[in-house]
Order: sequence, then structure tokens, then C-alpha cells
Amino acid sequence: MARVMDKQDTDDRTAWRQGPPANCSVPHGKVQVPWRLVLLGAPGVGKGTQAELLHQRLGACHLSTGDLLRAVSRNHCVQSPAMMAAQELMRHGALIPDSTICEMVRERSECLRCSGGFLLDGFPRTLGQAEALHGILHDEKLSLDAVVDYELPLSEIISRLSSRRTCEKCESVCTITPEVSTPQDSCRHCGGTLFQREDDNPEAVSVRLKVYERDTAPLIQYYKRLGLLLSVDASGSPEEICARTLNALEHRLQPTV
Repeated sequence: MARVMDKQDTDDRTAWRQGPPANCSVPHGKVQVPWRLVLLGAPGVGKGTQAELLHQRLGACHLSTGDLLRAVSRNHCVQSPAMMAAQELMRHGALIPDSTICEMVRERSECLRCSGGFLLDGFPRTLGQAEALHGILHDEKLSLDAVVDYELPLSEIISRLSSRRTCEKCESVCTITPEVSTPQDSCRHCGGTLFQREDDNPEAVSVRLKVYERDTAPLIQYYKRLGLLLSVDASGSPEEICARTLNALEHRLQPTV
């Protein structure tokens, strides 16, 4: 694949987490032609894992709105009007509207212009956000290369999320598997205590998936009409899924007969 680069760690998300005036330190010229991708998929399909693997293979920065909102909640970012509005809403447990999320992304247009490309994870989530992203990219004279939609049966998603544990200290996520004779009760990264998030129990997962399907169905149709959607089977190991993704992207590069 012409765009694939050697494995190396070029991911610098300081500018993404903090916002202007923080600068990205990704070296220019490392990626001959950058990929600009959106990653879609229900909770539990492994978008975050795939983003990290694709970053290693393609050189594009993993831009997660989850990272962005965590930076807001911890006050680890520049307090722009959009960030202050998001922080106030989160403080009161209110939902952040599309307009605020889109403005937070617009403030980070330098990340979208990154010479290494980008992998957007968690944005857009709705049709309104997708249309806003189209406008932001148009203003920056950029365009998406593809939208990767990871697909997995409902039963497997519920099983994955119900087995997921989060570290209280570093917030790393791991999976508890029945094959392990001794349950893992500490984080393999920092030794912190693991816990199950309330929204990872089976009942909560079912509700989350219904909300995802309701909000994302129009989004998937939108990108399908634009000819950008690539559906990828998210079953199997992370490496197998990544290989399928790269194959789908390579196929997209090939001229049609």
C-alpha cells in the first residue's frame, strides 16, 4: 500500500488534548501521503485498539473525543469558550450539544491539518456532527479518504463489554477472560485496582447499543451516499481486524475498471 509507513511512534496528541496554542510535534515529511479517516463502530468493537494499530501502520494521529472530554473534566486544556461551556455542562451532568462538540473540534483544526493525517474516533456521532465536520474540512481545504465502520454481532459486543474492566488509577482498560484461572484484579500497566463501569453491565450495554444504532444509522447512510463507507468485520484478533482494514483501504486506492 503506497501510503503505509514503517512502524514508529509519531503520535503526538498534545495539541488535540490541550487545544491552541499547544503545537503538534509530528515531524513533517514522515508520511508521503496522509490518510484522513473516520472510525465508526458500536461500543465494544475495539475502535480505540484499531486506531492505535492503524496509527503504527499509517502514521496518522489518533484523535479521540474521549481523550478530549477527559482533558476537559480534569481542566488539562486551554479554557476556550467552547471548552468552558463543555466543562460547565459536564459539571452538572448535562449532555454536551453537537454545537459545542463541533466547536471544540474546529478549535483544533491544526490537528486536522497534521502532515501525518488523522484517525477520528468518537466524532462524528450524529448526522449533524458529520455535516459540521464536512464544513470544517471544506474550510481547511481537506477531505476524508474513507469512513471505516467496524461491524460485530450484538451478542459478541455484549460479551466483550461485560468482561471489560477499567483501572481506577490510569484508566487503562482490560478484558477479564474466563480462560484465566485466577481473576485479574490489578492493572497490568500500573498495578491499580480494576473496576467495572456501570455502563458496562449487560443491561446498560443493551441500552447503549440501542442509542448508538438510533443515532448512527443516518450517519452510516450519509457516508454511504458519499461513497466513503468501508464496512469491516470486527471479529477475531486485533491484528486480524487491522489487516482487514488495511486491505479495505488498499482496495479503495486501486483504480476501478
